[in-house]
Amino acid sequence: MSTRRKTFSPGFKAKVALEAIREEKTLNELSAKYEVHANVIRGWKKQALENMEAIFEDKRKKKSVDKTSDPDQLYKRIGQMNVENDWLKKKLGLED
Repeated sequence: MSTRRKTFSPGFKAKVALEAIREEKTLNELSAKYEVHANVIRGWKKQALENMEAIFEDKRKKKSVDKTSDPDQLYKRIGQMNVENDWLKKKLGLED
């Protein structure tokens, strides 16, 4: 007798979280209205408030470039590792 968990669409979660943010009704009233536990609504509200900043981010700003993605730096690092590997093989007597 297992019951499946209810899954809610992002739109539904946003709608309920927005009503919770407005605080026109209590969490218990929203819980009864939408048939969702009050703790779940509280979590959605918290998540919405924490991620609100991402909505207003400027999409035109250039993302910071990862330093490890530069091909010249990667080739330099590979060369350095090959030299170190050859030196270790020589010191350990493992030369081919």
